[in-house]
Amino acid sequence: MVISNPLSTLAMKGLTLNCLGKKEEAYELVRRGLRNDLKSHVCWHVYGLLQRSDKKYDEAIKCYRNALKWDKDNLQILRDLSLLQIQMRDLEGYRETRYQLLQLRPAQRASWIGYAIAYHLLEDYEMAAKIIEEFRKTQQTSPDKVDYEYSELLLYQNQVLREAGLLKEALEHLTTYEKQICDKLAVEETRGELLLNLRRFEESADVYRRLQERNPENWSYYRGLEKALKPATTEERLKIYEEAWVKYPKGLVPRRLPLNFLSGEKFRECLDKYLRMNFSKGCPPVFTTLKPLYQDKDKVAIIEELVVGYETSLNSYDGKEEPPTTLLWVQYFLAQHYDQIGQQTLALEYINAAIESTPTLIELFLVKAKIYKHAGNIREAARWMDEAQALDTADRFINSKCAKYLLKAGLVKEAEEMCSKFTREGASAVENLNEMQCMWFQTECALAYKSMKKYGDALKKCHEIERVSFSAFFFPLCG
Repeated sequence: MVISNPLSTLAMKGLTLNCLGKKEEAYELVRRGLRNDLKSHVCWHVYGLLQRSDKKYDEAIKCYRNALKWDKDNLQILRDLSLLQIQMRDLEGYRETRYQLLQLRPAQRASWIGYAIAYHLLEDYEMAAKIIEEFRKTQQTSPDKVDYEYSELLLYQNQVLREAGLLKEALEHLTTYEKQICDKLAVEETRGELLLNLRRFEESADVYRRLQERNPENWSYYRGLEKALKPATTEERLKIYEEAWVKYPKGLVPRRLPLNFLSGEKFRECLDKYLRMNFSKGCPPVFTTLKPLYQDKDKVAIIEELVVGYETSLNSYDGKEEPPTTLLWVQYFLAQHYDQIGQQTLALEYINAAIESTPTLIELFLVKAKIYKHAGNIREAARWMDEAQALDTADRFINSKCAKYLLKAGLVKEAEEMCSKFTREGASAVENLNEMQCMWFQTECALAYKSMKKYGDALKKCHEIERVSFSAFFFPLCG
């Protein structure tokens, strides 16, 4: 922003004061500038920035337009206006502004892409595709040269064609420019989707099989293969996964997905194999992957019966055929299982047994804290989360989790001390968290004060959140 006279300087002083929170003084200075020179584009621009900071977006747009009356080719004002227009979903206005920017800076990639996006958002896909194509023609690239920006441009152009419903054209486009697109995985995934939508099922199935070879743990590839093969019965559908079991014997996803559509004895059989693989291997997230099945009571009963049976069996025998950790992961699963179905007493029994056998495993303490939280004893939950944090003081995730639990328990000072382990030395934890725009901490603080009925402190935190959020959004525009 160019400062051309003392009145503009006055407006800029107002902008600075506004950033310092002195809103009344800021408005007074900017209005003084405007009273003395209504033709100052700087004063109108700054006035618009102030209105925007107060969330008076319509007024801010009027100010930007007034600024453009006196300096119609000002790039910064046009950029600010376009940002506000798209925020307010004024897509027609956004298109006009992006056209002006394109005329002023026709050599810039951003000018063309911004103009194409305007038509894209207006759902005029044909025009958006034409604009991108015109810009693409101006790019001098070699098929052998790696150009990541050009590659992303081609992928965006392909996306526009797909959204326009021009599937054949999109497939031809993908084939033509395949060598110049750096993201080969995106090319294959897009090809599989296009062939599927064009009802070229055999070719689509081949693509998804190649993708499975690349990553047999990707859920979407199996769904794509199912759509391409169109199995008519549950048996045919299961056969797709049985082939994958043979091809990828260590794959967990091809064993997990059939559990969604199987039932009865077949479900039990497949679940048994899946759980044995996970428990023997020692896979902590197994409960998380099975959690969607808990909407079906029959499946929950089978899960419980099988896992309780494993636990009984492992306790009854020496277990020489199984690793010593298998029992631990079974107990860990059962603790989460009973917590999920609301039986916290049983959940605590299993997690305590697991902790007794392996008192150094952090995951066990995390689950125990969660069980107490679900039981309504947040103070005890915070205590056990603190135990988990003490086992690994260098883990920022557990530190943050512990701070959250302390805040939920109303222990604000303790939470600040916990966060101070990862904040800058020589500064208070709260100030440093504000500088880092760590909003989850301030939000949890506000909720903690509200639950303690300290409404003044809660409101103070809300103002801090609003101020930091405004700064994050506003200061880049001032620059």
